[in-house]
Amino acid sequence: MNDAVDLLMTQWARERPDLDVWPMGIMGRISRLARLLDRELKEFFAAHGLERWEFDVLATLRRSGPPYELTAGALNKAAMVTSGAITNRIDRMAARGLVERIPDSGDRRSVLVRLTERGLALVDEVLEPHVANEARLLASLDPRERDHLAAALRSLLASLGDTTLG
Repeated sequence: MNDAVDLLMTQWARERPDLDVWPMGIMGRISRLARLLDRELKEFFAAHGLERWEFDVLATLRRSGPPYELTAGALNKAAMVTSGAITNRIDRMAARGLVERIPDSGDRRSVLVRLTERGLALVDEVLEPHVANEARLLASLDPRERDHLAAALRSLLASLGDTTLG
């Protein structure tokens, strides 16, 4: 079975047979796959009245455990966005009643972002169908292929320093 990147690789082999372009095969597939999956996830979350980034914030707070709160800085690190972007996201989600800001009793300079009851209910409502949707997107892989792909991606991410959520 061929994919679009095979066509690209064939063109390079024809035009530059002197150059081993194997990295383009991997990078091209990762890039194309990321765009395709992003589009699918965007459509899924839109059907649930969410932006993808909103679900990411809700899920980050949810998996932090009770009382489902983190500092804005911790959310920022998990989201890998600028502090201005996370502030904007928190503002928008607070306006929707999904999160609330509360003073950090341990540090007066810090504010905690906490899931509201509405935010907790929403993330719990969307989580199971989200996992089912991701399983649907990966259904063409058998369990051995899934394990192999996860291990290869883990190795690549770790080699690039992506070993923490911060």
